[in-house]
Amino acid sequence: MDTSMKAFATKLLEVKAIKLQPNNPFTWASGWKSPFYCDNRKTLSFPALRNYVKQELVHNILEHFPEAEAVAGVATGAIAQGALVADALHLPFIYVRSKPKDHGMENLIEGELPKGTKVVVVEDLISTGGSSLKAVEAIRKYGCEVVGMVASYTYGFQTAKDAFEAADVKLVTLTDYEHVVAQALETGYISEADVNLLHEWRKDPANWRV
Repeated sequence: MDTSMKAFATKLLEVKAIKLQPNNPFTWASGWKSPFYCDNRKTLSFPALRNYVKQELVHNILEHFPEAEAVAGVATGAIAQGALVADALHLPFIYVRSKPKDHGMENLIEGELPKGTKVVVVEDLISTGGSSLKAVEAIRKYGCEVVGMVASYTYGFQTAKDAFEAADVKLVTLTDYEHVVAQALETGYISEADVNLLHEWRKDPANWRV
């Protein structure tokens, strides 16, 4: 197990940013039934954890995407964290809407972004990867280069892995499904039976039912 991923998984579980309810599943916006729910926005409410996430994202950007000239946050979940990261790196910040505004300038990208800028995208979590890669597409259509993406958490679905590979986007995350489940089991938050159920869900989340 990766030490830093394990540490962050523990922190997310401690503040209940991640909830595991194998026997009382959540309904995602997509309509999928899921025993797993992640809300990284909760980390913003805890100053020490908020700073930890910021520093870890900054560290990963400096290590994997040192050529980045601007930071983009994906609306709405990654706007705050993206702005904090951009401030720490002393880089320009923009954010990408899920759809253009229906008034005013009808912007999809908010902020100043010169053509040709090398952009690193900040996301809060990756599920199917659809909304995250739409943001990448918008930045590319705007005439800029996406050097990669950093995110707090990924479910690690194969569909997302395939989509990121097809889009030629390198993804780096602070933690993932495997580390969260392992920590939840180690701390007694879930049982071995729950782990088996979670693994079955992850194999085919679109069609999973309790």
